[in-house]
Amino acid sequence: MAVHRTCDGIGRRDLLKVGVLGATGLTLQNFLRWSRAGEPAPRRAEAAIFINLTGGPSHMDTFDLKPNSPTEYRGEFSPIATNVPGVEISEHLPRLAECLDKFTILRGVTHSLGAHELGQKYINTGSRPLPSLEYPGYGSVVAKELGGPEYLPPYVAVPRTNQKSGFLGVKYAPLQTGGAPQPGKPFSVRGIALGRGLTQDKVEMRSGLLQDLDRTFHGYESDNQLLDGLDRFGQQAHAIITSKRARQAFDVSREAPQFASMFGTTAFGQSCLLASRLVESGVRFVTLSYGGWDTHRQGWKRLKETILPPFDHGLSALLAGLELKGLLESTAVFVTGEFGRTPKINTERIGRDHFPRCMFMLMAGGGIRGGRVLGESNELGTAPLAEGFSPSDVAATFYRTLGIDHLKEYHTHTGRPITLVRDGSVIDELLA
Repeated sequence: MAVHRTCDGIGRRDLLKVGVLGATGLTLQNFLRWSRAGEPAPRRAEAAIFINLTGGPSHMDTFDLKPNSPTEYRGEFSPIATNVPGVEISEHLPRLAECLDKFTILRGVTHSLGAHELGQKYINTGSRPLPSLEYPGYGSVVAKELGGPEYLPPYVAVPRTNQKSGFLGVKYAPLQTGGAPQPGKPFSVRGIALGRGLTQDKVEMRSGLLQDLDRTFHGYESDNQLLDGLDRFGQQAHAIITSKRARQAFDVSREAPQFASMFGTTAFGQSCLLASRLVESGVRFVTLSYGGWDTHRQGWKRLKETILPPFDHGLSALLAGLELKGLLESTAVFVTGEFGRTPKINTERIGRDHFPRCMFMLMAGGGIRGGRVLGESNELGTAPLAEGFSPSDVAATFYRTLGIDHLKEYHTHTGRPITLVRDGSVIDELLA
């Protein structure tokens, strides 16, 4: 998948269930608090797919068109009907229009961070960035809380991600594939595939040497977070590279041709195919990065010709593919960029500029009922019509779909207490 740079460089009867709390990842304290609040305790999703639309997609040209606004706001695209009565989206998203019943559109999402780097940090963690603390991304939190099979990384980024492991440490960092699969070809990921003359016997021999070194230096800087992370990486790398099942999980060429053909031949479509395969194999969290949305110049030409068609094809195939595999209900899907774009058109450059005060997000699976639009922007798309949603609210809801308490308190390596999402409340109607 191509790398895109942005313009600035950058979720009393009930008490009988307490006996299974350990299996669902909930503590008794959380269960009792959620029960008192009348909130659902069981985890709905077993895995998650996060799709990062880096650069900031225009809400006005995708999922929140304003066809009756003045020409200086309206843009060049027309709305089309979806398979949900009364809901319209962009004419260049026809496949998603036909499967809106599988996902929910959030309109009127709002914040105030108009720089790419800060916006990315916010939407990848659910907490506004602080200079004194690096929050962990969703994938690192899910890897810590939900774990995964020993022979698979719990957290995979295709091809890479802006999410950091933050104060959780490098042992919860993602495996980054560094590229996207090609149609019908085995996908080789460095650190998983055996290559360059490497055999399993050689891997075992090297592992034995490393164990000897570990015993020699046992206890040295035992509290060092980096060394702890490297030790975990070493153990898991050995389990993965010697596992045939792990290599097969990344091999999209093993998918049935009829199923694989749904995803098309673009890098994004093939990445969506890989994501569905990884989740099916037991990976807990997959993040996909799809850039190019920083459309200051020639916005509608770029959207129409190069950006929207692969996105429309890939995401619609992902939702359909997860449903065909029986995984949509157990997989939370979250799609977002770092902000929207100015409703008023930049006529000099024929595009739109950064605009965090109003944007869209998409959510599906994990107990979230599709076929809805929640929230609303005003008639010009410049702000939420009412209070709107913050990225923190959506993050709290995303964590809830996975059975993770967004108010859970962690401690940094210096002992500082911190919650996962600093400000934000679960959007109950999204889970209704």
